[in-house]
Amino acid sequence: MTNTEKAWTALILAGQRPGTDALAAAFGGTWKALVPFCGEAMVTHVVRTLNASGRFARIIVLAQETEVLRAAVEAGGGAEFATSNAGISTSILSQIDAVGDTIWPVFVTTADHPLLTVEMIDTFLRGADGAGLAVGMVERGVMQAAYPENKRTWLKFRDGQWSGANLFALGDPAAKAALTLWSAAEQDRKTAWKLFLHFGPWLALRALTRTIGLGEGLAKVGRRMGFAARLVPMPQAEAAIDVDKVSDHEQASAIFVGR
Repeated sequence: MTNTEKAWTALILAGQRPGTDALAAAFGGTWKALVPFCGEAMVTHVVRTLNASGRFARIIVLAQETEVLRAAVEAGGGAEFATSNAGISTSILSQIDAVGDTIWPVFVTTADHPLLTVEMIDTFLRGADGAGLAVGMVERGVMQAAYPENKRTWLKFRDGQWSGANLFALGDPAAKAALTLWSAAEQDRKTAWKLFLHFGPWLALRALTRTIGLGEGLAKVGRRMGFAARLVPMPQAEAAIDVDKVSDHEQASAIFVGR
């Protein structure tokens, strides 16, 4: 049975980084996941989309203060809750260990992704099929063709310039090793060569000189760690438009209303 035929577990990362969240503060609130977006909290949109997809046997929201999110999550059709800790990767690892073998395979996204659609989920899970680890990304040409005004950080590789889509798949327990490394590399996620330095100086040099593609680099990392790692290029530019600041909120709201 392929991964896309299985019932996945979805984890929604809805925690907060230390300190005041600037986006939440701009809307007079405290919790980023509860920032209003086209009439509902951002997390409500994400939960509703996951429930509508029909792909998930269970949906779990990870947050430090789960009760403050309960009403918004229920408005999206409901989900389970689990308490997260300070780090993204360690929170995911803790949940995997808490649930046990029945959690696999695992899909991960974020509460600040209100433009997420069922189509995006289907595209990503098809691309992730059979992989131990899959990462959804949008190439710059796709974004510029749809939203040339969009400004963001791009990871530059031989096979293009890439921006994250906050879509991850963990296909089997071997991929837990990647989460341990992610914990160390998280602060370097927006600089290509620094990110790959965590996987060896040769890969970092090739990333710096752009003599390796991101897809090839991920595959090499996976082979070294004992699982298949894969880049999933997303054809939907909106997959890379999460809401981190007020300008993101304005653009995403306009796109949502235009649908």
